[in-house]
Amino acid sequence: MGPVSTRVILLAGPSGSGKTSLLRRCGAHRLKLDDFYRDGDEPGMPLLDGTFSGADGVSRAEAMSAIDWDNPASWDADRAMTAILELCATGSTTVPVYSIRDNATVDYTTLDVDALPVYVAEGVFAAELVDRCREAGVLADALVLRRPRLQTWWFRLRRDLAEHRKPIHVLLRRGLRLTREEPAKIAGWVAKGCRPVDRAECEAIITEYLSADVQQSRADDAA
Repeated sequence: MGPVSTRVILLAGPSGSGKTSLLRRCGAHRLKLDDFYRDGDEPGMPLLDGTFSGADGVSRAEAMSAIDWDNPASWDADRAMTAILELCATGSTTVPVYSIRDNATVDYTTLDVDALPVYVAEGVFAAELVDRCREAGVLADALVLRRPRLQTWWFRLRRDLAEHRKPIHVLLRRGLRLTREEPAKIAGWVAKGCRPVDRAECEAIITEYLSADVQQSRADDAA
């Protein structure tokens, strides 16, 4: 694709690390990458025992506890990349609305980024797209948000219980596993090109990008 006026900040981080609330405070436009999860009954989904579901997939009910939703293979990177490129090229795209409770896409909606030079695509799999965005010439920055593990565990559990995302035994088992794996996950995201930042640093970086965009827009209007 040719030169673009809109670029993307990729924001990775553990589930429950506060990415959504941080972006809300910054006032950044947000592409929710978690909405690009694959439907739980699709064939070839990664399972917790290390295998993959067969041609017939698994039932939606089985998907709740059998699928490894923290494996990038449970997520559609190609569809997410298409949405990123469309936002950068046109400022608008159609995105899925994913229900974690139903393990499926339940609707579609339109996302507009108002033709601003920067927006944020956030999710646990954001680092999977660093190289692709860089090669496409649309990457502004790539960050991974860190916070103390116990805080992340608590806020994740409180959110998931409030939203009735999964049965409580599934949430507890998954939450403990994610807490144990968190340092290795963050190291992996850094290896894929994300800069590790704490909440204050992350907010300051994104705010600076947005402030620079506002200043440039005002300069363009005055020219």
